[in-house]
Amino acid sequence: MHPTDWSAVRLTLELATIVTALLLLIGTPVAWWLARTPSRLKGVIGAVVALPLVLPPTVLGFYMLVAMGPRGPIGRLTESLGLGLLPFTFSGLVVTSVIYSMPFVVQPLQNAFTAIGQRPFEAAATLRAGPWDTFFTVAIPLARPGFISAAILGFAHTVGEFGVVLMIGGNIPGKTRVVSVQIYDHVEAMEYTQAHWLAGGMVLFAFLVLFALYTLESGRRET
Repeated sequence: MHPTDWSAVRLTLELATIVTALLLLIGTPVAWWLARTPSRLKGVIGAVVALPLVLPPTVLGFYMLVAMGPRGPIGRLTESLGLGLLPFTFSGLVVTSVIYSMPFVVQPLQNAFTAIGQRPFEAAATLRAGPWDTFFTVAIPLARPGFISAAILGFAHTVGEFGVVLMIGGNIPGKTRVVSVQIYDHVEAMEYTQAHWLAGGMVLFAFLVLFALYTLESGRRET
């Protein structure tokens, strides 16, 4: 493969790793709240989190571009903090990817927390465990399969992004050009051999992700 292909692969893996870590950090309390709250806002918040599942990537990318532009609220905030504007930067890709992949992390975690049931928490309460102790010693260990599924899905979905990253990051070599955009460039230039190498790698990656998820799900059912 060409050095630019390896650069795109490296950038994609770096983006997916950072985004997955942030998604687990942000998505865990959101999923916990959605799984446990009786609030009437649960439906509204759940719908907002799940919006990227049904919105076209270009729509989300467009509004993120507006929000992070010089007249948008995020753009004004980042400029006031001396961070500059986020569009067409790696940081902009990270912020947008976190929002775009959020439901792929929150929903598995929410399902895992819901499946725990109430009894383990009641048992922890009888032992005088506080909310934080209960969360870290009961909820987190019991929801471990959900965390694994969430991490795999969040990472894989970030790797496969195209429309959103193209809208926000553009096509800057070494800075915002990820694998999906690199494949598009090869096809546009009729460089089908290079496109085959990258596209075949993506197919293999997608298969391994699905295989891991189905294996995890089968093992969970057997236990």
